[in-house]
Amino acid sequence: MSEPAYTPNEMMIAAAARELAGQRVCFVGIGLPNIAVNLALRTVAPDLELIYEAGAYGAQPARLPLSIGDPTIVTGSLSVMSQADLFGLYLQGGLVDVGFLGAAQIDRYGNINSTVIGEYATPRVRLPGSGGANEIALHSQQVFVIMRQSRRSFVEHIDFRTSPGHPPGGGSHRGPTVVVTDLGVYHYDDDGQMRLDTLHPGSTLDDVRAAMEWEVHVAPDLAETPPPSAEELRLMREVLDPERRYIGQAATP
Repeated sequence: MSEPAYTPNEMMIAAAARELAGQRVCFVGIGLPNIAVNLALRTVAPDLELIYEAGAYGAQPARLPLSIGDPTIVTGSLSVMSQADLFGLYLQGGLVDVGFLGAAQIDRYGNINSTVIGEYATPRVRLPGSGGANEIALHSQQVFVIMRQSRRSFVEHIDFRTSPGHPPGGGSHRGPTVVVTDLGVYHYDDDGQMRLDTLHPGSTLDDVRAAMEWEVHVAPDLAETPPPSAEELRLMREVLDPERRYIGQAATP
């Protein structure tokens, strides 16, 4: 029996969700992080406690939230509070295990831009901005990133540092732990640089190198990312994103 067909986004989301196995408290960004985390809640991390910036702790949304202010985020929540209490007592109090973020640009050290493309005063594109992303990056015990990969997004120098990464050469600051793209899964070397650990099926090292502005570090035991399971695909397609806002159009066998 052949494996079910899947889109690059479905591969990326499934791989990102699996990284949450064994985690407990996750601060959720909107967009791709949102669907990845909700997939993890239904698969590898059933006890995961989701935090949304609007003030919901322990959320179990009945459907995929469209924004951090979507009323569905309070579904089954353990607590609903002000943003000030959420950030001050939980995030800054060191109680968040994983902050799960997206990005418009990232560099080799995990510095993230979600503010502007181009000069800050006269940008080519004005992005949503930090929101809570800077504090999430600084105060979460780990930071996971999910984003599509291209030479416009994996850049040598980001246009604006919204959230800090690792210091060059390594150091005490905690930058991102994992970055998942539509080509592969990256972790970080001791010197603070991104390292490619698995390639998604169908992706090659040449694809990866063509989609970034620096020479990538590659794990000596580079492996292939397991493809999405039939159950992961069912959840993404039928439960989480039936309108295909995030997973993309159906792949052909």
